[in-house]
Amino acid sequence: MIAVLTNVWALLLGVVLIMLGNGMHFTLIGLRGGIEGFSAVALSVVASGYFLGFLSGARITPILIQRVGHVRVFAALGSFMSAALIAFTLLAEPWAWTILRILVGFCMSGIYVTAESWLNNAATNQTRGKLLAAYMIAQTLGIIGAQGLLTLGDAANAALFIGASILVSVSFAPILLSVTPVPAVEVAQPMSLRKLFVSSPLGTIGIFLLGGVYATQSGMGAVYGTELGMSASQVALFVAMLFAGALLFQYPVGWLSDRMDRRMLILGASAIGAVSCAVGWLMGGGLWAVMAAAFFAGGVTAPLYALFLAYTNDFLPTEDMPAASGGLVFTFGLGAIAGPMLTGWAMQVTGPAGFWGVLTVSFAGIVAYAAYRMTQRPPLPVEETDSYLGVLPTASPLAVEVAGVWAAEQAEAEAEAQAEAEAQAQGG
Repeated sequence: MIAVLTNVWALLLGVVLIMLGNGMHFTLIGLRGGIEGFSAVALSVVASGYFLGFLSGARITPILIQRVGHVRVFAALGSFMSAALIAFTLLAEPWAWTILRILVGFCMSGIYVTAESWLNNAATNQTRGKLLAAYMIAQTLGIIGAQGLLTLGDAANAALFIGASILVSVSFAPILLSVTPVPAVEVAQPMSLRKLFVSSPLGTIGIFLLGGVYATQSGMGAVYGTELGMSASQVALFVAMLFAGALLFQYPVGWLSDRMDRRMLILGASAIGAVSCAVGWLMGGGLWAVMAAAFFAGGVTAPLYALFLAYTNDFLPTEDMPAASGGLVFTFGLGAIAGPMLTGWAMQVTGPAGFWGVLTVSFAGIVAYAAYRMTQRPPLPVEETDSYLGVLPTASPLAVEVAGVWAAEQAEAEAEAQAEAEAQAQGG
């Protein structure tokens, strides 16, 4: 593994720094918004703006790269994002923050596409899976680490926003000084929602609901903590818990995914999420109960994302996987736009508990639909399923496409090796 990382350490370091800055800004929005007196509804619109920009960037960035190249696009998006992070402190108005969040989401999506194309170019068929896994771990560690940095300053002034901007600016140095530009990346046109639903109803509906769950956790978690009366350090810990669980659950869920009916695993993981959120809902202001609920609810969210991708690909030929991946990312994005706004309305009506209420209902919806789909389609034999790869919701369509094709190739290789071993055993 060390040999594999030798050629991409600078890229991974840059990704960690980017995620430190971006992760700080996610939580800062909730903290500073509370100080400015923004309502939960206003902050929910601000939160949704990021995912609107992210969807737009995923479609437009490949076109920009084809026109002017990776380096220029990467540098330009980094500059815009760094400037936007500072601009949050200049005009504390919900409409201005929404525009800035759209810009940040657009820039982050483009940065992901560019960085992931470099990473994919540096990989071979033998190392691609390990590099993608390392990339996802770097992203998660950056987000968690960002919450620790928030305890070093006061959200009431500009220092933390400036710090986030500096981290993003500095992150481009190791990347731009070490990587070689590669040919323009091409992202497949997303599969239509109708065709995607016909291919995998559970994958389509499930990932839409999960988009709302993820965006609510990442975009409204700090808002919930602020409205509950947590201190800034407690809010940071709460947000960190939402992401820390993924590091623990990703591997065991992936291991089980390749050994059992994935629908049953989707149902079970979603049930854990629903129960955890219900506990958070019922326990109200119990600090450690809320932290535990965040750990388990957040912990199953990232593995569920990868599960839905893998499950959908199980029913598709390899040539359709890139288009299906794009369709799933788009569907996830639609849910991510809607989730925070629904949560903001619920929190405005019912108070902070509305945060857990929306999450509980969303997870329960996945449980119910997974149970229904298990009565409509027979299980796919485990040996016919594709390999699982822990892709995170923060990944761009490019990484999702690459991971899907890699998983299919791995499954085919394993099937061929097993068939060859059986043939040799029979011959012997």
